[in-house]
Amino acid sequence: MSEFDELENRLTLKLVFYGPALSGKTTNLMHLHEILKPEMKGDMMVLETKNDRTLFFDLLPLGITAPSGLLVKLKLFTVPGQVAHDSTRKAVLSRADGVVFVADSQRTQSINNAEAFENLADNAARVGLNFDKLPLVVQFNKRDLGDILSEQEIMDRWAKTPWPVIFSSALKGDGVGATLKSLLRNVYVVADKAYNLSGNHRLTEEMFIAGITGAETGL
Repeated sequence: MSEFDELENRLTLKLVFYGPALSGKTTNLMHLHEILKPEMKGDMMVLETKNDRTLFFDLLPLGITAPSGLLVKLKLFTVPGQVAHDSTRKAVLSRADGVVFVADSQRTQSINNAEAFENLADNAARVGLNFDKLPLVVQFNKRDLGDILSEQEIMDRWAKTPWPVIFSSALKGDGVGATLKSLLRNVYVVADKAYNLSGNHRLTEEMFIAGITGAETGL
């Protein structure tokens, strides 16, 4: 559901971090914002309430220029985790080009993870996204905590699904870059088919990813 402005020669892609409350969606964006190159990022908006870390969204606009002159911009959002804000979840998810589902690795959060993932699939259908074709990465966060599901337990449940699974500690920055890169690869494939980025704009997958993440950032 990307936006292409032919007059401005600009392609805008929207990435959304989705998941249960307090799973680390905002922490992911805060880490990305901290380490990305200054010229690659705008101001990050964080709206907080006493009930939920993010009431509406976090916004991290990025941009790179293809050899053809096409400006490719990325906007990164998070959705509120609380069920009470489901209408906002749908609004933020609408027209998403890719999603990171941030799950909480703690054993006590397994039900919340499952309910949030089901909610993601339901809301994707409600806003007109094809969930089977939507670029999606599953990130199991909070690997630095105790009493967490083992990687083997998680992979036993998710290995047969079509989505990449990344293990992370967003608080420490571990796995955050790998998550973004994995999603960008999937997003590029879809965008390339739609706009022939490699042919018309000479923007390869590796150039796309490197241009956004930057080698010196450590992503």
